[in-house]
Amino acid sequence: MIDPLDGIDLVIFDKDGTLIGFDTMWRDWVDGLGDRLSDDLGRDIRPSLYLALGFDDETGAALPGGALAATPMARLREMTVAVVVACGWSRAEAGRAVERAWFTPDPVEHAHPLGDLPNLFDRLRHDGHRIAVATSDDRTPTLQTLEWLGLASLVDAIVCADDGLPVKPAPDMVLHVCEHLGVDPLRTAMIGDSPADLRMARSAGAGRVIGVLTGVGERDDLEPLADLVIGSVEQLRIA
Repeated sequence: MIDPLDGIDLVIFDKDGTLIGFDTMWRDWVDGLGDRLSDDLGRDIRPSLYLALGFDDETGAALPGGALAATPMARLREMTVAVVVACGWSRAEAGRAVERAWFTPDPVEHAHPLGDLPNLFDRLRHDGHRIAVATSDDRTPTLQTLEWLGLASLVDAIVCADDGLPVKPAPDMVLHVCEHLGVDPLRTAMIGDSPADLRMARSAGAGRVIGVLTGVGERDDLEPLADLVIGSVEQLRIA
């Protein structure tokens, strides 16, 4: 097998769906939010909420192009308020209801690694690659997750949704990491599970764009945007 990281100095990973299971992290969250809001309002608004956030209640999975796949928590909260307003409540009432119902996923309890990640990161560093994480999650839970996974000391840079940069699929996260580490985007690989990850990489001029099938994107969603689609990040260890 040809090494997909040949000629690459920097490997940027998405987090949810790429390093850890996506649905295990977010399915319980969106279900819980829908239940809390519906109980609080005395009306079942879950169908409207799931539609707005891009969540398939029948399969328990996020839709590849939906908001849940690659949207910061602050924006998901704004969208949730808009759903309640669309269901007939005033913006003030909606804001209070969402405030009462809102919670965030436990970044450790629901973080199920998609392989032996410390071993993978050790091998990448041994082979001369620098490592970064670019995620639509906020910084505090991201740091908690990476620490729990045993990856915090193996990552050279992290960029998160609340860092003040335009978020995926804008190129800024990739470009920021490349500038911070002094690496040309052409010698950078981006690895992610969603179309937004891959579009971000393409627009940043990344030298290698790799999709993984462990998250929200199916092969048909990722192949048109990727140089390569692999089953999981574990396949990088056997290249």
